[in-house]
Amino acid sequence: MDLSGLTNDTKTKLSIAFDKFSDSLKGLRTGRANASILDGVMVEAYGTNMPLKQVGNVIVPEAQLIQITPFDPSNLEAISTAIRNDTNLGLNPSDDGRVVRIPIPPLTEERRKDLAKQVGAKQEECMISLRNIRHEALDTVDKAKKDKQIGEDEASRLSSQVEDLMNEFRTKIESASKEKEQEILTL
Repeated sequence: MDLSGLTNDTKTKLSIAFDKFSDSLKGLRTGRANASILDGVMVEAYGTNMPLKQVGNVIVPEAQLIQITPFDPSNLEAISTAIRNDTNLGLNPSDDGRVVRIPIPPLTEERRKDLAKQVGAKQEECMISLRNIRHEALDTVDKAKKDKQIGEDEASRLSSQVEDLMNEFRTKIESASKEKEQEILTL
């Protein structure tokens, strides 16, 4: 069992979990038009589900409007339907035969609170992932110590490094969550 890359490996895994968390936060609506809120939308085109970005060009021409120009005009209705059916978004697109326009309505106070709760839920999911990564790394250290591959001091040093990484990423996640909540709750 090679422990030389344990901290780098753990840091990489923690970074991946944090990036997934950041991407999931981008998908939450804040009352302003942002093309990334449509990242999770899957459109049924050509007999298969495809990400929206693969069937159309998404732009934000105004602060309260998202516009989608399909690469193939025959997918216009499928794009509108996919966005309308995504209940997490709560958007109502309209099309003029060439482009899909999605007006972004201002958020109600109730919807803002609901979105803030979603941020908290996503934060907790990410924290669970981080704790699992930490647990896996500490188990590796304990097993190496038990198998007498490393000494007590080395095990303590590695455990301390893993805990430091965990604290660093916990702080990053909490700060990203607070920032997103503030963005959502600000009128």
